[in-house]
Amino acid sequence: MAVGVFDSGLGGLTVLDAVVKRLPEVPFVYFGDNAHAPYGVRDADDIYDLTTAAVTRMFDAGCDLAIIACNTASAAALRRMQEGWVPRDKRVLGVFVPLIEALTERQWGDNSPPREVAVKHVALFATPATVASRAFQRELAFRAIGVDVEAQACGGVVDAIEDGDMILAEALVRSHVDALKRKMPTPEAAILGCTHYPLMQEIFQDALGPDVAVYSQANLVADSLADYLSRKPEFIGSGRESMFLTTGNPAKVSNAATQFLRRKITFVSA
Repeated sequence: MAVGVFDSGLGGLTVLDAVVKRLPEVPFVYFGDNAHAPYGVRDADDIYDLTTAAVTRMFDAGCDLAIIACNTASAAALRRMQEGWVPRDKRVLGVFVPLIEALTERQWGDNSPPREVAVKHVALFATPATVASRAFQRELAFRAIGVDVEAQACGGVVDAIEDGDMILAEALVRSHVDALKRKMPTPEAAILGCTHYPLMQEIFQDALGPDVAVYSQANLVADSLADYLSRKPEFIGSGRESMFLTTGNPAKVSNAATQFLRRKITFVSA
């Protein structure tokens, strides 16, 4: 009954932590493609090939449902996977949907025409690949009108977090917020469009100011997954064992992940 959680590196652990707390009875298989991280600077075909390989490994581990807890992969590969790659008895979900549901205050299954929503000016902070895909704007446009989205590619932030250099990460976040504000001086809401960024949420909030609503993904994804499995329990897979898989050096990744989540995490080779 395992569910897969995939990320290019350690950022998806923020989602994993939230879903484990929300669904403690469900085993989770986490796959970190640390050997190829970060994805944010790769092209769409490369991201697709790496993501399908990772999801295949999670299917092999007994997962019938995989969460792409990587915004870059969700933006660049997920739609293509769902349209022609995912087997009929499997499901692959991304992390944009819960954010857009929260922002537009309408459920994903609501197929009524786009309508005006309360928030008109939205700042999107994401990796260069996510920004280039315009996936967030595309999905938002199906459901809302009159929303101005200003995207800021946050180069270097993921690398700094993965390296444990939080001083550099903070400096980069503040620099990127300043750059965004030059384009959109008064955003009403900010989307942290990378699963690494919740670790820097307080810094984003401080740099943006108290009047900006900052949307982070981990808890939204956890609530959405719990709702999905309550409606479609058949996609809780046959796997019974929680595990952490990596394409990187297991000892190095385990040490980094333990610092990342502040609890002991042991990865094995994928």
